[in-house]
Amino acid sequence: MASKLATCFVCCNLSSGFNNCNNNYNQPTRRVMCSPFPSSCKIRHLRILSSQQQKRQYHKKTSSSSSSSQPSSIDGGRTIDPKSNHDHSPHNSTPSALNVNGAEQAEQLSGGQLEDLLSMIKNAEKNILLINQARVRALEDLQKVLAEKKALQAEVNDLEMRLAETDARIEVADQEKTHVELMEGQLEKLRNELAEKGSTEESNAELHDLHNDRIHSLTEELNSVREENASLKNAIESFKIQLNDVKNNDERLVVLEKERLYLESTLKDLESKLSISPEDVSELSTLRVECKHLSDKVENLQLLLDKATEQANQAVIVLEENQDLQRKVDKLETSLEEANVYKLSSDKLLKYNELMQQKIKLLENSLQKSDEDINSYIQLYQQSVNEFQDTLDILKKESKRKTLDEPVEDMPWEFWSQLLLLIDGWTLEKKIAVDDAKLLREKVWKKDKSISDVYMACKGQNEDGAISAFLGLTSSATSPGLYVIHIAAEMAPVAKVGGLGDVVCGLSKALQKKGHLVEIVLPKYDCMQYDRIGDLRALDVVIESYFDGQLFKNKIWVGTVEGLPVYFIEPHHPDKFFWRGDFYGERDDFRRFSYFSRVALEFLLQAGKKPDIIHCHDWQTAFVAPLYWDIYAPKGLNSARICFTCHNFEYQGTAAASELESCGLDSHHLNRPDRMQDNSAHDRVNSVKGGVVYSNIVTTVSPTYAQEVRTAEGGKGLHSTLSTHSKKFIGVLNGIDTDIWNPATDPFLEVQYSANDLQGKAENKEALRKNLGLSSADVKRPLVGCITRLVPQKGVHLIRHAIYLTLELGGQFVLLGSSPVPHIQREFEGIANHFKNHDNIRLILKYDESLSHTIYAASDMFIIPSIFEPCGLTQMISMRYGAVPIARKTGGLNDSVFDIDDDTIPSQFRNGFTFLNADEKGIDGALVRAINLFRDDPESWKQLVQKDMNIDFSWDSSAAQYEELYLKSVTRGRAVKRT
Repeated sequence: MASKLATCFVCCNLSSGFNNCNNNYNQPTRRVMCSPFPSSCKIRHLRILSSQQQKRQYHKKTSSSSSSSQPSSIDGGRTIDPKSNHDHSPHNSTPSALNVNGAEQAEQLSGGQLEDLLSMIKNAEKNILLINQARVRALEDLQKVLAEKKALQAEVNDLEMRLAETDARIEVADQEKTHVELMEGQLEKLRNELAEKGSTEESNAELHDLHNDRIHSLTEELNSVREENASLKNAIESFKIQLNDVKNNDERLVVLEKERLYLESTLKDLESKLSISPEDVSELSTLRVECKHLSDKVENLQLLLDKATEQANQAVIVLEENQDLQRKVDKLETSLEEANVYKLSSDKLLKYNELMQQKIKLLENSLQKSDEDINSYIQLYQQSVNEFQDTLDILKKESKRKTLDEPVEDMPWEFWSQLLLLIDGWTLEKKIAVDDAKLLREKVWKKDKSISDVYMACKGQNEDGAISAFLGLTSSATSPGLYVIHIAAEMAPVAKVGGLGDVVCGLSKALQKKGHLVEIVLPKYDCMQYDRIGDLRALDVVIESYFDGQLFKNKIWVGTVEGLPVYFIEPHHPDKFFWRGDFYGERDDFRRFSYFSRVALEFLLQAGKKPDIIHCHDWQTAFVAPLYWDIYAPKGLNSARICFTCHNFEYQGTAAASELESCGLDSHHLNRPDRMQDNSAHDRVNSVKGGVVYSNIVTTVSPTYAQEVRTAEGGKGLHSTLSTHSKKFIGVLNGIDTDIWNPATDPFLEVQYSANDLQGKAENKEALRKNLGLSSADVKRPLVGCITRLVPQKGVHLIRHAIYLTLELGGQFVLLGSSPVPHIQREFEGIANHFKNHDNIRLILKYDESLSHTIYAASDMFIIPSIFEPCGLTQMISMRYGAVPIARKTGGLNDSVFDIDDDTIPSQFRNGFTFLNADEKGIDGALVRAINLFRDDPESWKQLVQKDMNIDFSWDSSAAQYEELYLKSVTRGRAVKRT
């Protein structure tokens, strides 16, 4: 209670009594008490108010008695009789003295002090009322508690009586139970006796029934006693609870009694203190009289104000009426003026009509002259229209003629490719002459509108009508560009194993965009992605080609891939060369691809094609170079220059020299050191060496790799041959197909994104983690990607080390790729099984085109630790997708990845992390630096990612270099022919 009273004391506003107390004693709707007994709290308030009153009186008397000889104070000059309301102070012994002092004090009291005294008295009256109310409520509560105590005492007595009855019943029940047990014993004895005497069954039944009835009645009585016992126990428990309440009520009664006594004493103190201030009361009466006079004056003033307000309102009404009258007067004056004006204007109107009649006559004369002028103008206009129509007809004719001469740019490349395939099909099927086919191809090269219109008009007609329409277009023409044919074993995306397929497709598209005619010849594998070929169809023609001393038939298929015209050769050979379920890796690969190289040239010859460039790739089609010069140039296929590109000198296509005889080449003629003889084994021939020796242009896929292969270590035995033919040997850095590898349009991605909006990259990372079952708990954990063939060239020991190092550094690692080397495949299968259910490592040991796009997009960094790398497209693709490369400085990697900490490189070209030594220490330094930058400086990492994504790795620059090489070689070839 003390704590609650203290809280209430703090919350009270001492100048306003109980009115501002937070406990709200005087709320009109309900009583809220700060403690169970609010009177104590109110007494505290009364004490505070009393002390304030005493202080005010002390200050008043001090100021009023400054001229008096005797001091006056509440404590020193007065004695208070608690039983009387009279003041025994020596200053107040007589009424006259009281009146004099009261008059003097009343004169010296200020207005503020009178207000304080008045409020103090009012508060005292309120407090006395509250105290009386509290006393009444305390007495009422005391009476209620006493009544509750009596009632509880009666209940206790009743419960004690019931408990005694229950004990008696329990004793009776125990006696009955003992009696029942005795009866059961006697009944058992009777049964035994009856059984011995052979009593009848009826007597046994009667006894048994009597016994059962007796037992049943006893059981029911026992159950009722038990239930009554349980109820008595519950009553006892409730009695105990009520008894505790009685004890609590007793304690509460004691507290209430103390509180009542305290209130009475406080009330007596207040009454005695109020009795000492009769002079204040007299002063108050005087003040009341003055207040009454003032209030009367205020009422008089209010009456005067009301009368003044009424007069003002009447004045406003009169003013509004005057304004209305003034407006009416103004209107009348205006109307009068208008009437006067109208009267004057009527006279003028007559004169005006006369003048108007004269003007009308003049206008009629003028109108007649105008009609004559208009007729003359109409005649001149008709003549001008005729002249304009003649000029327009002339312009239309000229425009039509120019339109026919200008190339059509709004048709896709697939359209022109299909048109070329149609013309070549008619040529092979002997339906049109070779010369006519050449002229029609030239129109296609120029994108001639006439051949486009004829092709569109002939759709739906029979073939003979279409051929006649096309032959009607034949006329002399000159080629607008080069005619390039690629003969290759791969082409992305239909037949891709490595980077070769990407180069063939990307370079061909770039050359086509530059205005050159480009075609591709491929084997028709059974394992191609046929759904990526457009308008695939077989030509009604069979090409016979020599092999193993006899002629074999070959079927020609045509279709478009990425907008390029492609010819697919299907050999009808008993060995089913390209129906093996795989592209490479067969024991007879040398025979398979030497066969393909010869039939490809046979197809060009019989189709009447006259290419400017035949571009062959890697050892699989390097046979084309010697076949062209030794066999097909003498037959009339002699318009082309041969370009050979070796994408990797690790694979050279060697075989016994006698194997060349199968495709018709003379092994004795070619198995020489300066021709096709292998530099390491004189009884074997080397396909790549034949391509180098017999080609007009020899290229590889990066400038650094071109330097490396001229060394004994990098050339794999061909360094001397390359040095001999160094004048025609050059390295051209590959590009990537930015239409296929474009994160902003890539259909394989969960979310497309760009360098300016990297949010999609984070979403692709999350999607890959979910797809592969990797942990997504830490979004800031770096993801390291690796997509490669698992062969020694790619640094498989460094890839394996990087997996464990990435895990140690707190990153995640994803590998996509497989190995043709059995023991490497088994090793990585073991690693994959070890991390099968790991949260941060996943190995997918196969090639998956769609998954590769997703990994590029999801990875934060990409690892390319190649022992040697001719070019490498991985680092270019990874940068295109915002994955920072970590690469060894070799081959094309050295030409495209530049370390961010290398001060010898201009800062605008630094784009990744590199290392030189092909060991664990080298890759450790690069990978640790990359992960630290990723974690410690996210803003710098973001800028590096954006820089990488904006680098131009398209084929435009590479295609321009090839274009220059082609043109120079063709020019030299034509000069040689002229001489």
